[in-house]
Amino acid sequence: MSRPGILQSVSGQNFAGQGAPPRVVVWEWLNEHGRWRPYTATVCHHIENALREDGRGRVALGQVDTQLAPYVIDLQTMHQYRQDTGTVRPVRRSFFEPSSAPGKGIVWEWENDAGSWTPYDTEICIAIQNAYEKQHPWLDLTTLGFCYLVHFHSMCQVNRQTHRKRRLRRRMDLAYPLTMGSIPKSQSWPVGSGSGLPCSCPQCLLVNSTRAASNAILASQKVKVPPGPPPNLPPPPPPPLHTSGIRQSNTYSGGAAGWGRPGEGGRPAGGIRNGSGFSRSQSVPGPAPYPGQNNLNRPGVQRTSGSSSRASIPPGVPALPVKNLNGTGPVHPALAGMTGILMCAAGLPVCLTRAPKPILHPPPVNKEDIKPVSGISGICRKTKKKHLKKSKNPEEVVRRYIQKVKSPPDEDCTICMERLVTASGYEGVLNHKGIRPDLVGKLGKCNHMYHVLCLVAMYNNGNKDGSLQCPTCKAIYGEKTGTQPPGKMEFHVIPHALPGYPEYKTIRIVYDIPSGMQGPEHPNPGRKFTARGFPRHCYLPDNEKGRKVLRLLVAAWDRRLIFAIGTSSTTGESNTVVWNEIHHKTEFGSNLTGHGYPDPNYLDNVLAELTLQGVTEEKALPY
Repeated sequence: MSRPGILQSVSGQNFAGQGAPPRVVVWEWLNEHGRWRPYTATVCHHIENALREDGRGRVALGQVDTQLAPYVIDLQTMHQYRQDTGTVRPVRRSFFEPSSAPGKGIVWEWENDAGSWTPYDTEICIAIQNAYEKQHPWLDLTTLGFCYLVHFHSMCQVNRQTHRKRRLRRRMDLAYPLTMGSIPKSQSWPVGSGSGLPCSCPQCLLVNSTRAASNAILASQKVKVPPGPPPNLPPPPPPPLHTSGIRQSNTYSGGAAGWGRPGEGGRPAGGIRNGSGFSRSQSVPGPAPYPGQNNLNRPGVQRTSGSSSRASIPPGVPALPVKNLNGTGPVHPALAGMTGILMCAAGLPVCLTRAPKPILHPPPVNKEDIKPVSGISGICRKTKKKHLKKSKNPEEVVRRYIQKVKSPPDEDCTICMERLVTASGYEGVLNHKGIRPDLVGKLGKCNHMYHVLCLVAMYNNGNKDGSLQCPTCKAIYGEKTGTQPPGKMEFHVIPHALPGYPEYKTIRIVYDIPSGMQGPEHPNPGRKFTARGFPRHCYLPDNEKGRKVLRLLVAAWDRRLIFAIGTSSTTGESNTVVWNEIHHKTEFGSNLTGHGYPDPNYLDNVLAELTLQGVTEEKALPY
């Protein structure tokens, strides 16, 4: 059974028939931490209109939101492309009840540290609105993967671990678009060719057996909403430890493990969504001594002592490393609950053990053991505030790199997706004197052609630094610079080796950016921005290629390309310092988070990312 208001999400456009009731459509994009973030209702209406006209075409998002000028959605591949950086992200088309929050145009938001408002994910918004309409005094988001309590009387969000409060608000916006007909069939899993039946590959067999088992287990379970407000108590202590190491599972509540939804830790969500038989509560599940307590702390769920040794696990029992057995982690207990279902359905025991912690930093190093990097002068670089040059107006910059085309070919402009022989899609959106809407220009190096007005719109949405980047081949015209806030970059060699590079010492890079005020080149000039997690430590092997990467990173730092001010894809906080498309390794002695070593392809990958930013060996300053 599905949670009220939530129906299904699909990645394809194959429809299953006609005659179904209308559904609300929300388009979402997948960030790098596995969370599906919704587009605004205005953008969704634009995508739906384009879908009706050409289901296999491309949609330029900048036509309805100038801040999204670099972004294009390919409806055939269901991916979003950022034309100025080359970043590709999956998108999906989700369906909800017309009576849900998106269908009514209701948006729930929380206030970040900068004082601006960040919208909740679609499913969180629907759950909050459902509880609000039922006049519940509070709502626990633990079952959805977040350790927060929402209090409606005080309109605040409380962190169950730190007890920190944030304001939240409910506002009215444009309702999301409606669609008629049946919901498209999901293409998330492989299907047998021609038959329409699941194939016999291990993945399909696992999915089908999981769905059947979970349906049988959850059929008799009931989710209850507590009658009163949550007790104002600290997080519950862990249950008594059991020396036997294994406990058989008797019950499982579908509302306890919020899997299928990523938490703040930034881990990807499971691939199975509604329709798989799992039911997630809108409020606190079942009888529990504390609100939102995870099933790992309840009787009947398999569990092992965190202090027991591997020797106490009976032979033949599989061990699952779980990061947090106390139920406070938003993602890993969910993985434990899913594993418990799988193993119990097969009649097998499972033992939960503690996973190893990532090694983020090297052992302590004496000052006399810290050495400068060979071939690179100095150990520190600082950046100051950027001074914008008034002479670089958009029209002058664009005309500098293009040649006029008198007879353009009958093909698409890949910025606005209109034909080159017709007017630009930005006609009426941008008004520049001297630029006709049908004027076409050809870039000098790569010979790609666009409407001149489209190039001006793309430049206006960028850094306005006098450079231009071809949306098709990513060729850079001029020297690209960024909007990185003022800060300091330090680099030196420490006498420790990275995993995978035992014969080399390590280059340590330390970035430090303080909080401050946004300048005219930033998203919200005059507003404060935050800088979380600084100083940030990053690591490279001290070999020839590692030193080459460092030289280019120093050049990228001087051009203010390493960081930017935006919205954190991990926390959802806006007006904060975030990484800017150049990946760094922040984990020293392991690779449990994916940001560490060994990673034999990392140096080549980061060199490619630097090239996309226009930072190459030829253009970098000599160090």
